[in-house]
Amino acid sequence: MSSSSVEDIPDQCKDLFTQDGVLLKACIGRPITDLNSIGMLCVVQNPDNSKCIEWRPLDLITIDSDTQDQEWAVVNTIGRRQRTLSGNMTSDYATARARIIKIPLAELKSFRVTRNNQQLQLSTKPGVWQTTLYFQHGNAEVFVANLKNHVKSAKTRHDRNTYVVVEPNTESQVLNRSFAELDIFTENTTDVVWNLVSNFKQRPYETTMEAFSKLTDIVYYGNEGVNGKRDVSEEVADLLTKSMSALEDATTVTRSDEYEVISVKPTLPPRPSIPRGTPLSTEKWDGLQDTEGRVMEVEGVKQLIFRGGVAHSIRQSVWKYLLDYFPWHASHAEIRAIQKRKTAEYYSMKLQWKSMTEGQEARFSEYRDRKSLVEKDVNRTDRTHPFYAGDNNPNLVVLQDILMTYVMYNFDLGYVQGMSDILAPLLLLLGNEVDSFWCFVGFMDKIASNFDMDQAGMKQQLLQLQQLLMFTSPALAQHLALKDSGNMYFCFRWLLVWFKREFSHKDIMRLWEVLWTGLPCANFHLLICVAILDAEKDMLISKDYGFTEILKHVNDLSMCLDVDRILSTAEGIYHQIVSAPHLNDQIRVILGLPTVGTTTSVNSDEAEPEPETAQATHANGTSNGSTEPSAVFGPDMEEVMYQIGLDMNF
Repeated sequence: MSSSSVEDIPDQCKDLFTQDGVLLKACIGRPITDLNSIGMLCVVQNPDNSKCIEWRPLDLITIDSDTQDQEWAVVNTIGRRQRTLSGNMTSDYATARARIIKIPLAELKSFRVTRNNQQLQLSTKPGVWQTTLYFQHGNAEVFVANLKNHVKSAKTRHDRNTYVVVEPNTESQVLNRSFAELDIFTENTTDVVWNLVSNFKQRPYETTMEAFSKLTDIVYYGNEGVNGKRDVSEEVADLLTKSMSALEDATTVTRSDEYEVISVKPTLPPRPSIPRGTPLSTEKWDGLQDTEGRVMEVEGVKQLIFRGGVAHSIRQSVWKYLLDYFPWHASHAEIRAIQKRKTAEYYSMKLQWKSMTEGQEARFSEYRDRKSLVEKDVNRTDRTHPFYAGDNNPNLVVLQDILMTYVMYNFDLGYVQGMSDILAPLLLLLGNEVDSFWCFVGFMDKIASNFDMDQAGMKQQLLQLQQLLMFTSPALAQHLALKDSGNMYFCFRWLLVWFKREFSHKDIMRLWEVLWTGLPCANFHLLICVAILDAEKDMLISKDYGFTEILKHVNDLSMCLDVDRILSTAEGIYHQIVSAPHLNDQIRVILGLPTVGTTTSVNSDEAEPEPETAQATHANGTSNGSTEPSAVFGPDMEEVMYQIGLDMNF
């Protein structure tokens, strides 16, 4: 941006477009006496064919007072008189000429239209609106429409009234040549430029600031006297355009009619790489018990299990503690007494349904329906595993007996599809019917809400998963929302049976025992979901899948997941979250962390409307704090979508 002087009056400038009645409201670097002046706004073509925006004060507008009414003198114009440098110029004209504001279109970075299209702001420097103009007659629409004929622009995602000027360019050759000629890098130009470009994605805010710290003086204030180099190549505008986009991605804007506050968007700190440990061994397990069999360091044991799982040779013993069958501080004698009591209790409940006559069963429809569902599910549970394979397999009989006994143990809940998946690995490992039953009871106590008839527990977890994903990976969360998958229903099976169908028996045993420790936070299984989605993020975003395709892709991950890598990633994500300066109470509550009174929504300010978010919010009677407008599905559609997720998973 520059001011004209008497000496640089062009002879052959051509006005491509003019609009009068434009008030100069603000301009950085201009005296206050120049402000609130009426003038003409033009698009001008210079003798060298370059173009600029020019604001001229009213003093320079020639009016034929004999033929025009004074009222029209402000809104009607005649082209500028041609003057030569040798012509007679009055001091008034020279003063008025010095007040002209010129903005070369090559330097224009962005412009914004506000206040019912009557105010236009122009910027040649990211983050700063140098010139503000007010259209007293009509609005800025006609001028902006004409301006778009001369510059390529695009609306920003965050403010639909703001346009960024985009210069088409080739990538590597142009950037390399421009930076080489600027001589602002001492390193290899190619490496530096591409490091700079690639760093926009990794460190958008810092990289943008670094680029502008090196370019500001040269680009915005000229490079006269700097190593005798020529003016900056126009191709550098492409880099600056990327910088503007990166800065937009890394910042949020709060606006009013009088001011604008630009702040950095909250981002997670770097994710630590946390290696997995070795399993809890027999020697360590024995060493952590006293002479009477009491486990002395319970939290230490849980830490070891969380870090590396349990050696298979001692799983039968350790799982009974993890699933609350045995108390951690019980002695060997006390454990024997517990086993005796629990055995008697189990067979008492089993006898209740075993002794039921056909007549009783015929008059007991709820029992009959649950028995039929158990039989159906048992006959298709893990039939490819040798332990349950083949016809007339006695292990299937034991599996069915345990599930039917659980119906008598918890008749309010009874049997729900998916419970057989939970029980099968327990019976496979423990072998004993009574031990398997009581460990199954302990497991069900941890996840009973998954099997509520109204599915409130599952819907709440899906909502919490959506909130965690929005906090940790807003780009993926917003992409899923656009593809009708923001409700996270495609994760239904993961949560219902705790990833049982996603991993082999060996891996699911490792994953379950880690989750049973309750470390490092509550709902760590939701971070397991986030970790899996994080690994698939690029694929999910790059494919234009709808709800059904996303669900199919997620289901196809079954038996293709690395349990140790996922556990490590999930733990790294946990540490990212707890170290985030913008961690709010909504996420703290999900992870069981102490609240501090911050309730900022995890939804980013620029998020598009997310019907699924609103849908899940209404279903659970809670709010995720979003202030974005959302299209809300009715209860009937909610249940239809939910049932689709259930049916396609099972």
